[in-house]
Amino acid sequence: MINIDFENKIYVCPFCECKQSFENTYEFVRAGYHRDFSVRNSNEKNEDLHIYHIMCTNKTCSKVTVVARNIVSKKQFDINPQRVYKEFPDYIPQQIRCDYVEAVSIIQESPKASATLLRRCLQGMIRDFWNIIGKNLKDEIDELQNKVPSTQWKAIDGLRKIGNIGAHMEKDINLIIDIEKDEAKRLASLIELLMDKWYISRHDEEELYKNISDNAEHKKDQM
Repeated sequence: MINIDFENKIYVCPFCECKQSFENTYEFVRAGYHRDFSVRNSNEKNEDLHIYHIMCTNKTCSKVTVVARNIVSKKQFDINPQRVYKEFPDYIPQQIRCDYVEAVSIIQESPKASATLLRRCLQGMIRDFWNIIGKNLKDEIDELQNKVPSTQWKAIDGLRKIGNIGAHMEKDINLIIDIEKDEAKRLASLIELLMDKWYISRHDEEELYKNISDNAEHKKDQM
């Protein structure tokens, strides 16, 4: 769910994660009609909604978030985006990013299918980032064991095992094991964390090294 504090008029942009304030105006919707209001209407009913259109003030983003909020129950309905996922830089392979976005997009409807996609996403990351290609994902994760912290490795192997439920369910059609939405969300959070710790950290580190080296060369030329 999009992180919005309606009382303090602060939200976190779901596209760039920039925390910011938003204005007090909103659209008022009733029975298929809408008009702009900046104050509460005394004739509001239980089914009435406020629809907020919020444009991100981060100039590198500027994307519009749209949410509806029931006036009485205060229940929030995300309209755009309907699913909150992180946008990762394009130096992460496109297929990995696409698998991640698709997995997050179907968590509510099918946590099991989402976990299967996250499993494939993980395998793509191991093969691309670590250049480990084995007979199957288990072999690849086994080879990864001595390259990452033990707690990280256990979580990665856990993602594989949960993802296997959907990926290999045809082995026993009479065995039904459900994956809960919260479980799939935690798997998505793990993929996000690995993208950050592997790809983004490496990129930032290489950029820092390059900037310092270039700066040193520039200073040398000035001597």
